[in-house]
Amino acid sequence: MLTTMSLREHKKRQLRATIADTALRLFVADGFDAVPVVQVAAAAEVSKRTLFKYFPTKEDLVLHRFADHVDDAARIVRDRPQGETPLTALRFAFRTGLDHHEPTTGLCADPAVVACYRLILATPALATRLTHYLTAGEQSLTEALTLDGSRELDARVAACAISAVHRHLSESNWRAIATGSTAVERHPTAVAEADRAFTLLETGFGAVI
Repeated sequence: MLTTMSLREHKKRQLRATIADTALRLFVADGFDAVPVVQVAAAAEVSKRTLFKYFPTKEDLVLHRFADHVDDAARIVRDRPQGETPLTALRFAFRTGLDHHEPTTGLCADPAVVACYRLILATPALATRLTHYLTAGEQSLTEALTLDGSRELDARVAACAISAVHRHLSESNWRAIATGSTAVERHPTAVAEADRAFTLLETGFGAVI
C-alpha cells in the first residue's frame, strides 16, 4: 500500500511523464522550434510555472531522458565488483545495455524513443543542450576515477575518451534505428563496434593511428 509520501511522489512522476510525453508529441508533429512552451503547458493542462518546475528549459522536455543518466558511468565505476577494472565494468554495462535494447545505448526501437532520436538529430538546439549533459557526465566520471585512485590528469583524459566512445557508439546506433533499421538487425553490428571500441580503450591507439 502506498504511503502518503510515496503517493505524492508517484503523482509527481506521473505529471512529469505526462508533460514530457505531451511535449514530445507536439514537437514531433510540428517541430521543436515551432512549438512554444506555453502550448506544451496548455496541452498538458498545467501552468507554465509548473512546467518549468519540472523542466528548467524547453530542451529539457526532450533531453531529461539523458539527464536522468548523467551519473551512470560514475556509478558503474563506484559499484563495480572488487578486483574488476573500471573499463571492464563499463564495457560489460554497455554490452548488457545492448542486449536489453536500453535507450542509452541508442539500440532501442520503442516508437517514443525513436521519435526522440530523430528529433535530436534534426534540431541543433537539442544537440547543443545535449552536450551540456555529456560534459556533466564526463566530469562525474572523472571524479569517480580520481576517487578510485587515478591521477587527476589520467582520470580526466580517460573520462574524456570513455565518454567519446559511448557517445559515438550510441549515436551510430541512433542513426541506424532512426533511418529504418530494427534493433534486432542492428544488434550484431552494435556489439562488434562496442567490442572494437572498448578494446581500443583498453590497449591504446598506438597500433592503429
